[in-house]
Amino acid sequence: MKIAVIGGSGLGAALGGEDAAATHDVDTPFGKPSCPIVETRWHGTAVLLLQRHGIGHTLNPGAVPYRANLFALKALGATHVLASGATGSLREDFVPGELVVCDQLIDRTRHRAGTFYEHAAVHVEFAEPFCPVMRRWLLAAADGMDTATRVHRAGTYVCMEGPAFSTAAESRMHRQLGG
Repeated sequence: MKIAVIGGSGLGAALGGEDAAATHDVDTPFGKPSCPIVETRWHGTAVLLLQRHGIGHTLNPGAVPYRANLFALKALGATHVLASGATGSLREDFVPGELVVCDQLIDRTRHRAGTFYEHAAVHVEFAEPFCPVMRRWLLAAADGMDTATRVHRAGTYVCMEGPAFSTAAESRMHRQLGG
C-alpha cells in the first residue's frame, strides 16, 4: 500500500518523514503536476506528498493541474489518495479547527476538465464520491485519537472553481443544499 497525500504548502513539514525523501519529477499526458512529488515513509507506510498549489503556493485554484496530479500519483504507485484542505464552513456546528471526513460533495467547478475519459463513451459511478474504505480507516483512526480535536463523521464538501469564494447568496444556497 502506498498512500498519496495532497495538501497545502506546509504538508511536508507537518508530516515529516522517517526516511530520506526521494523527489520525483513526473511528466504525464496531462502535463506536469503542481510540483515534484516527495516520497517518504510515515509510521512504516510509504507516502507520496504533493503540494496542490505548488511550491510556494504559486498556483491559484483554476490553474492547479488536477488530472496531472492524480495521474502522476497513480504512476508512482499510489493505491489511495487522501486530500486535505483548509476550508470555511457553512454550518455553525462545524467550527474552525475541527476535522470533517466528507461523504458527499457538490461540484461547482465549470472550467476544468471533469474526466480522464474525454475521448471515450465512459460513465463513472459517482453516488459515493469518497472511498468508503478510506472513510472507515479515517473514522477508526479518529475514534482512537487521544485529542480534543472534534471530528465530524460526515459532511458535504462544496468545491468552488476559485480563486473567488462564493457570494453571500451562493453560500446561503449551498447551506440549504446541505453543504
